[in-house]
Amino acid sequence: MAKRPNQPHVDDISFGMTPMTMKLLGTLTLAAATLITSAAVYAWWRMRDNAEGHATSAAFAHGESDPANFDQTRSAGPEGMRDTPGETWDKVDQAGDESFPASDPPSY
Repeated sequence: MAKRPNQPHVDDISFGMTPMTMKLLGTLTLAAATLITSAAVYAWWRMRDNAEGHATSAAFAHGESDPANFDQTRSAGPEGMRDTPGETWDKVDQAGDESFPASDPPSY
């Protein structure tokens, strides 16, 4: 059986597109992927940067942390904590919290 003269060669056209069209489509796809990735990284960087400026440490209640305070100590008692203590807060807990960062809490 003879080959038809009007039938294109398989290497010349792929999926109905010429090699130049395939190359252009690949370049545009790569450019779009690069743009999307860059935008996602930039958005993540901006969110991370904003979160660091407004976040409080785990031990501090809202308004207790001050960036100018170099040692970052909080007020004693459950009012100075971000999370509430799991059990009742008694005078031993209060004395131990007030003694921090001393080496030994008072004994009762």
